Amino acid sequence: MLAARGLRRLAAAICLARRSSSAVAALPAAGAARFHDYDAAVTECIERRALRVGRPVHARMVAAGYRPALYLATRLVIMYARCGALGDARNVLDGMPKRNVVSWTAMISGYSQNERPAEALELFITMLRAGSALLDMYAKSENVQEARRVFDMLPARDVVSYTAIISGYTHLGLDEEALGLFRQLYNEGMQMQCNQVTFTTLLNALSGLASLDYGKQVHGLILRKELPFFMALQNSLIDMYSKCGKLLYSRRVFDNMPERSVVSWNAILMGYGRHGLAREVAQLFRSMPEEVNPDSVTLLAVLSGYSHGGLVDEGLDMFDLIVKEQSTLLNIEHYGCVIDLLGRSGRLQKALNLIQKMPFEPTRAIWGSLLGACRVHVNIPVGELVARKLLDIEPENAGNYVILSNIYAAAGMWKDVFRVRKLMLKNTVIKEPGRSWMILDKVIHTFHSSERFHPRKEDINAKIKEIYIDIKAAGFIPDLSCVLHDVDDEQKERMLLGHSEKLAITFGLMSTPSGLPIQVMKNLRICVDCHNFAKVVSKVYGREISLRDRNRFHLITEGACTCGDYW
Repeated sequence: MLAARGLRRLAAAICLARRSSSAVAALPAAGAARFHDYDAAVTECIERRALRVGRPVHARMVAAGYRPALYLATRLVIMYARCGALGDARNVLDGMPKRNVVSWTAMISGYSQNERPAEALELFITMLRAGSALLDMYAKSENVQEARRVFDMLPARDVVSYTAIISGYTHLGLDEEALGLFRQLYNEGMQMQCNQVTFTTLLNALSGLASLDYGKQVHGLILRKELPFFMALQNSLIDMYSKCGKLLYSRRVFDNMPERSVVSWNAILMGYGRHGLAREVAQLFRSMPEEVNPDSVTLLAVLSGYSHGGLVDEGLDMFDLIVKEQSTLLNIEHYGCVIDLLGRSGRLQKALNLIQKMPFEPTRAIWGSLLGACRVHVNIPVGELVARKLLDIEPENAGNYVILSNIYAAAGMWKDVFRVRKLMLKNTVIKEPGRSWMILDKVIHTFHSSERFHPRKEDINAKIKEIYIDIKAAGFIPDLSCVLHDVDDEQKERMLLGHSEKLAITFGLMSTPSGLPIQVMKNLRICVDCHNFAKVVSKVYGREISLRDRNRFHLITEGACTCGDYW
């Protein structure tokens, strides 16, 4: 208690700018000081850059045997760094049994703000090497918000601290937040200070959002800075452009690289496969130079390309060749591609046989792929068997219930649809809501099924009715099997019109000049009816529509899709 009162007196002394040794001498040599008292004193030292008083506060912690928790130790790093005592700050950081992104960022920013860029970059690289486990911890405990709070409290932010926190958001899949930080960085005029690490991190976030405008902007900054060749940065550009639907740009970056690694080849192969261009994947694979040895990812990209392109026999032949010549590179994902390939082509029993014979335990993803194929081909016996497996493995996953309901609904087995729904309610399973989004004028517009909150919802509803009349006149027939409710056809059509990707496409038609492409992203797999809707809209209105869903990329032009209606 005495120590707590002493610390309060010390905090008051700091507030009055009395930084003499007598203020510290008023503290007892030992005592049960509380965390909040130490925190208050250190905070005052940070705000007033009171190093002469901050050091004794830290000394009292040591003398009292008080081991500061992660948060308070980080505050000490911030205090010393802000006061320019970088040696003390680094000693605290090095002595911490645990560190988080905020701890690293505080020290890195200290080096950067004190014009010691070499140490800043070296420590940043060290952080990245240790960052995976830290960021995984943040993902589980949601501490990234705490990291952001401390980032916002930093007395001065720089490119290094921005890069660290953007990297954290990107690693956790929080791409919109990462983009928001880039905007903030840009508005503060720091864009020309970015380095290859910053740009690589940004491009990864923009790949997740499929934000072509920002991607081009970052690419332009890279060119203006005339950075030396960094292979990792070029690989990120290849990936970003392919995920934004601009495969031609990806290929230009790839072709202009003075040197390529297997990662470069994997990025372009994955890009072509994502667009369903299986023959181009095969051609590229054959042209790989001998000095670049294919790895496990390369083979996965090739098999995935065959699957997405519908080249069943060629894909099976390739798999047989891999089994004979490079079996050591095979893992469960390669078998998953072949099972997906068989499922897409309707060879469901053969796919089931492969699952039972393969040298790996089947994963949820593999069973899920086969269940999706059963939905497409309305195979009830195999679908029920696979669904039972999945419901045992992950009873909380709503997607499995929904696909099984789809299978029953497509066959008109409404009693079984209701039975599955009752089972969902019993297990309190909640389906992930469909969501589509697009970026216009650097603003992200998000749409949910039967949208009720978009500020232009009335205009969108009126426009989609107009579109519906036009495309029906052009021969569009709604696929009513995509509705899982036993209602009349008119009501089914109304429900289908509320799908999020239709609303996004409609908004794109309303909000962009005639002739410009419309780019939409969706969090789930696109349904057959929405895919048909997009094809007819592209033909009637003369628009190119790119739509990236959870499974793959669809580029739709003049009523035809690059997926060949096979996804």
